[in-house]
Amino acid sequence: MATSTNYLWAEPDDTSLVKNGALAIRTLGNAIDTSLWNSGFGQAGKNKIINGDFAINQRAFVSTTTNNDYGFDRMRLRATDGTVTYSAQTFTAGAAPVAGYESTNYARIVTTGQTNATTAAAMLRQTIEDVRTFAGQTITISFWAKAATGTPYMNAYVTQSFGSGGSTAVSTNVTKQAVTTAWARYSFTIAVPSVSGKTIGAGSYLLVSLVCSAGTSFLADSFVQNNTFDMWGWQVEYGSYATPFQTASGGSPQGELAMCQRYYWRSTSTSGNNQLYAMGFASGTTGISGPLPLPVQMRVIPTSIGYSNVRATDENTNIAISALVANNRTTPNVVYLAATVTGATQFRPYVFVGNDTAGYLEVSAEL
Repeated sequence: MATSTNYLWAEPDDTSLVKNGALAIRTLGNAIDTSLWNSGFGQAGKNKIINGDFAINQRAFVSTTTNNDYGFDRMRLRATDGTVTYSAQTFTAGAAPVAGYESTNYARIVTTGQTNATTAAAMLRQTIEDVRTFAGQTITISFWAKAATGTPYMNAYVTQSFGSGGSTAVSTNVTKQAVTTAWARYSFTIAVPSVSGKTIGAGSYLLVSLVCSAGTSFLADSFVQNNTFDMWGWQVEYGSYATPFQTASGGSPQGELAMCQRYYWRSTSTSGNNQLYAMGFASGTTGISGPLPLPVQMRVIPTSIGYSNVRATDENTNIAISALVANNRTTPNVVYLAATVTGATQFRPYVFVGNDTAGYLEVSAEL
């Protein structure tokens, strides 16, 4: 027997006897199968869920009960009926559910008071750009989960949204599965419908939902229940099998952050650090404006801007900001900040900064 050059697979050599051929071929085939399986059929890009390991948390999210709120980057809550709490949790070192894959965070959804058999909902969702994604293909949705008590159900489904002016949305459901109180991996295989004959408008997407409780408005195989659900390692990929987990960027922390920042970017001041955001000039006594270059090109021109405890300063005088917007010079690459102020000096340069700990500036281009 010999070994292959790169993967060191056992393989027949010129001295191998014919009678050993079947065993040698099986040995080689099993080695190839294991190598491909462990590589997950190709790493970067196979998983269409961005931030599937919940590592990116630009919003410094702790907890929310508000329907459609984002927590971990790209992860949005759907919550109706009773109280649904979506929170950030931290693994004890060495306690991540996959041997050899350490992770910091996981998501928790707690449902209480859910009773409405029609409209109740408690689920984590992510929108994937372009309804053409996985169209006409079989996909596998996988994740690790555990419940606090009993064996409640979880499920997954996809919705093809055809965008503004497009065809009516189409949802595809599968059969629910019972979840135990120990971390385990679960998977659902879904045949995504073709988009043949459909009209695709602007802003189309594929919506993927992990369901902890849902009435018949969402699922034919519905279940309305109250429990605590922990989730981690969310993956959506082509094919009928759940391959080894990998983040969308192939394991690159910087790559995953950049993928998140295509949809949302935030800069936050920290203690002892008056965060510099942008430099601008006063057009008069009541207005200061200037460009804020973004670290990556966003999906579209940002649709919203948020801020708190941001001021302008010329390093001698602080100028309070009463309003801050992105004006019509804004592009997917550069946000042009326009601030309403009092007491600025015309033509003087100013910088936009965030106050210690409390200041932040954010822009969003979420689907």
